[in-house]
Amino acid sequence: MAKVKDLFRDYLAKHGLKVTRQREIILEGFMSSPSHLSAEELYLRLRKDHPNIGYATVYRTMKLLADSGIASERHFGDRQTRYEPNTSEDHHYHLICNSCGRIIEFEDAKIEALLQQTAAEHQFTLSHQRLELYGLCPSCQGG
Repeated sequence: MAKVKDLFRDYLAKHGLKVTRQREIILEGFMSSPSHLSAEELYLRLRKDHPNIGYATVYRTMKLLADSGIASERHFGDRQTRYEPNTSEDHHYHLICNSCGRIIEFEDAKIEALLQQTAAEHQFTLSHQRLELYGLCPSCQGG
């Protein structure tokens, strides 16, 4: 967590922005929460212990976290921007339920190898990747 805080502080300083306690609370709350939170969901989690933090502050801070590379903005078809920490070098993929919105993360070495092979066959250098599969989770299938 210290490395992430330092990265955020450096980003803020580089852009002439202040390191505030509220921004640090939001960063800590984001990094300790399950991924794929919207700014509103994070705000609702934080306001229990920090009623002085407003929704606009959470929203703006999440944009800063995305701009700094600490978080990724994700859109899973529910009309909300969700955020995911960029703390791992490992690639992971998403199964998204069309009914309840549940998001299941998974890793698969075979998919990773296939993506690398496909890129190599086309003499293409990958900068990043995203794989999202949509359908119904077991609960929404009635099983």
